[in-house]
Amino acid sequence: MSTHTKYFYYIFVLFVCSFVLPCTTAAQTSVNSGGKKIEILNAGALRFDNKIGNGAKRLIGDVRLKHDAVLMFCDSAYLYNDNSLDAFGHVHIQQNDTIHLYGDLLKYNGNSKKAILTKNVIVNKTDMQLTTQELVYDITTSVGSYASGAKIVNKDNLLTSDQGYFFAKSNDLTFKKNVVLTNPQFVINCDTMRYNTTSKITYFTGPTTIKSKQNLIYCEDGWYDTNKDLSRFSKNSYILTSAQKMSGDSLYYDRKQGIGKAKKNVQIIDTAKKINISGDLAVYYEFEDLSVMTGKALLTQVYEDDTLYVHADTLKAWGEASARAAASGGKIKSPKKRRSENIESATKDPNNPNDTTEYDNDQRLFAYHKVKFFKKDMQGKCDSLIYTTYDSIMKLFGKPILWSDVNQLTSDSIKVITGSKSIKTIELFGTGFLVSQEDSLRYNQARGKYMKGFFNENKLYKINVEGNSQTIFFVKEKEELKAVNRADCSDMKILLKDNELDRIIFLTKPEASLYPLDKVDVKELKLKNFSWRIKERPLTYKDIFTW
Repeated sequence: MSTHTKYFYYIFVLFVCSFVLPCTTAAQTSVNSGGKKIEILNAGALRFDNKIGNGAKRLIGDVRLKHDAVLMFCDSAYLYNDNSLDAFGHVHIQQNDTIHLYGDLLKYNGNSKKAILTKNVIVNKTDMQLTTQELVYDITTSVGSYASGAKIVNKDNLLTSDQGYFFAKSNDLTFKKNVVLTNPQFVINCDTMRYNTTSKITYFTGPTTIKSKQNLIYCEDGWYDTNKDLSRFSKNSYILTSAQKMSGDSLYYDRKQGIGKAKKNVQIIDTAKKINISGDLAVYYEFEDLSVMTGKALLTQVYEDDTLYVHADTLKAWGEASARAAASGGKIKSPKKRRSENIESATKDPNNPNDTTEYDNDQRLFAYHKVKFFKKDMQGKCDSLIYTTYDSIMKLFGKPILWSDVNQLTSDSIKVITGSKSIKTIELFGTGFLVSQEDSLRYNQARGKYMKGFFNENKLYKINVEGNSQTIFFVKEKEELKAVNRADCSDMKILLKDNELDRIIFLTKPEASLYPLDKVDVKELKLKNFSWRIKERPLTYKDIFTW
């Protein structure tokens, strides 16, 4: 071979090698802002492609690259002189042995350390996996984002959203638009959510619903610990069960214990029973179907043409679930222990052994300490009260007092049976006392061991008095008081007309005397234990808050 021929031969060999060159380790990049180059660790072949420009080098087969501490793998890639690359097929980015990103295509800028992965993108970090179709990832900050929808799996939690960010260093993920978190126990739908894969705590803002088999929770700000099943909700928040709706400025919920708490501007609404309980603090025991309200506690129940208002230091509403458990002998948890002794013993009236009222299948309200209630046709006051919504029976204890039109009724304990429109009967146990005022000095009175009053269209028309009955009854003539009838009898019936005393029927061993008014000292016209408590009577529902 001549010298001239050898020269062209070597030129040809060098030319071919420059386009097809097997390689293992080499540095083929320009300097980035940090002075680091993208290193080629391995490739089956390297070729220069002048068609693409920018000094493009094509790497083919088992491509492995390195930039700082980040490793990149792919089937093939274009490496450019401006310290960037395009990678194709089985793309894999590995950072710090903890973060792995996969995709079909990759655009990476070594100067900005920004990676754009597209098509079948997967991000794996510890026990979290994210899948999407396009992901932007910052190698420096370890922050990734997507805007084309993604699915995130973290143990039992599956989350989907239209947009999102994940922060690999802090294990935080932020999601926006059509966010849905699905857990075996519940499903969360919201507008914006932040989730930490380590703490398993979810934070959400904007309209949010958490739905489970037991209830539905709504709020516009809050957090949920998916590991401990603890949560806090605020901004228009409420918990909706099959029987009730509880709302408040702040709600706290322990799903495992089935306990919900509400603070400030609290309301518990039973739409079926038309009952609304409000106050400053409420605790709801889901498994016992028990609600406890304190702090300006108020119950309202709507009737066809009237509303009952009840206030007490504490209100407890027991639903049918707890009643059934009690009836079947099932154990009631901690709420049962919290019931006050006077309410617990009040379920059966010791003063009335014949009382057969059953509470097992009713929804019950317990009110105690400084109880006061208002209804247009009836008002009352006592220390404690039991009210069953199923049969509309109200039982009062602790110096109870009732007012019905002009009549005041007091006794050791009182039982009131009401219908949908009116009062039906009233029973007074112990020392029953009926008083109505004639003038500033004179009062019609009746007392006995047991009294039962009967109503017609909310007007008291008859009273049966049994045991040691006594009366003081003023006789009128043309609306003018003329005489007073004082009587003692074992049993009697008192008949009223327009809520006023009309006549008395003495049934057993009566002893009665009629006296002209001018022959009787006013001081003698009061039976034993007489008390006129008109100043305590609530004239409007607002008065029930004044003790």
